[in-house]
Amino acid sequence: MSKERLILFIDDKNVYNSARRAFFSNTDPPDPHYYSQVNPIELGKLICSKPAKTQRQLTQVRIYTGLPDSTKEPKTYAAHMRQCSNWQKIGAEVIKRSLRYPQDWPAVKPQQKGVDVALAIDFVALALDGFYDVGVIASTDADLRPAIEYVIKKCANKCHVEVAAWFTSQVKNRLNVPGLNIWCHRLDNTDYNSVADLTDYSQPLVAN
Repeated sequence: MSKERLILFIDDKNVYNSARRAFFSNTDPPDPHYYSQVNPIELGKLICSKPAKTQRQLTQVRIYTGLPDSTKEPKTYAAHMRQCSNWQKIGAEVIKRSLRYPQDWPAVKPQQKGVDVALAIDFVALALDGFYDVGVIASTDADLRPAIEYVIKKCANKCHVEVAAWFTSQVKNRLNVPGLNIWCHRLDNTDYNSVADLTDYSQPLVAN
């Protein structure tokens, strides 16, 4: 029996912030900034290992991320590029979109611009082109609902949609679409620990 091809679509900032809220503290003193990071490939393998009616094969992991400005935030830019380079090294497809800096920056933090749009377009396009049997979105961003609705409507006979989110007794936010029964991989603290990436990318990486 052939295995279902699974592609994982990761909203980087959303997954990071959700893990932060679920498992770590931002109070004084806060947990280190690199807590909440994940290894995207290991996250994909974890989701593939979850019980399902069919056997699955992880064919691609796509991670969507906001890119800091190299002139405005050179240290943050360098750290993020080291992280992106590591993601690519381990086999993830990295899709970057430049951050938008408001006029009153740095008093107001930069914002992601176009990351969710890029994810949504790819999610739809790869479904229509038959690149996956199972598309899993790791995000709780409600802006992705239209893409999910479209794929379910147009590709019901070709593929199906699932989502993934961090869950605790206090944090139970997930991406859903009213009226549609979408399976959610509810990932707990044990799951996070199994895919955590505790690399401090603000420091130059030491070659093995």
